[in-house]
Amino acid sequence: MKWQVAVAEPAALGESPFWHPGEKRLYWVDILGRRVHRLAPATGAREHWALAQEPGCIAPAERGGLVLALRDGIYRAHSWGGPLQCILRFHHDEHSRFNDGKADPLGRFWAGTYYEPKDARKAELYSIDCRPDNGNGGRPLVEVKATNATNSNGLAWSPDQHTLYWTDTASHTVHAWDWQASGNAMRHHRVFHRFDGRPAGWQPGQAGYGGRPDGAAVDAEGHYWVAMFEGGRLLRLSPAGEVVGEFEVPARCPTMPCFGGPDLRTLYLTTARHGRPPEELAALPDSGCVFAAQVDVPGLPVNFFSD
Repeated sequence: MKWQVAVAEPAALGESPFWHPGEKRLYWVDILGRRVHRLAPATGAREHWALAQEPGCIAPAERGGLVLALRDGIYRAHSWGGPLQCILRFHHDEHSRFNDGKADPLGRFWAGTYYEPKDARKAELYSIDCRPDNGNGGRPLVEVKATNATNSNGLAWSPDQHTLYWTDTASHTVHAWDWQASGNAMRHHRVFHRFDGRPAGWQPGQAGYGGRPDGAAVDAEGHYWVAMFEGGRLLRLSPAGEVVGEFEVPARCPTMPCFGGPDLRTLYLTTARHGRPPEELAALPDSGCVFAAQVDVPGLPVNFFSD
């Protein structure tokens, strides 16, 4: 895979990329930099939007604008850079914040949390249904869909909408469930793929560690593409959970892929540079940038939040 730098300005912790088909723009966030970014590849025009809290994830909305999971809750912006309306405030642990998430194929917004001390399994995955016909009198319907994790990541759905994927990065495990879309029911939990953990005493730059699963996306053939944080690679897993493709990345800490471009055959990849050793950044100076590469199999289009 031949990578190019799509965005040369590095983020501290790039995440949550998606391609907006109507606007023909790439969106992503810098969680630690507290910014939302967007790029129009056709013109090179790039914009950023500063926020007061860390944006864990974002998704486009059917009625325009974005839905955002910030540290303390779910917010709605009806226009780029516009006022933020709080949909739901979450009173979770002060050491927790929202992390990976996206909209599902029916328009619900899903967001998982990250327990920052990383010494307890307090992360959870939420589904927030703001659709007018959600059966809750127009009020947001909130469900806890998964628990017992430290760092919620890797949320994705299969092309037939029958399988839901979710990752706990800290445990190096990607989980899968059978998913029933209309009832939002998750059944038959299984381990989709478990990666080897970090060896005791391992230090950045040493061999012997392939990284841990971070953000993910699914292509039109149902393959699960996952960024391996600290592994410097992007993996393609078959619907059976087998590694069928491995692609080296010019950054030690890739964070999340997405598919974009008019034909969804441009694979974009966000990365991180915060806290990385100086010698690593000297060897991989584009760490934190957004990369792009062409792929043969297109991805799935982004799902839009419905309210």
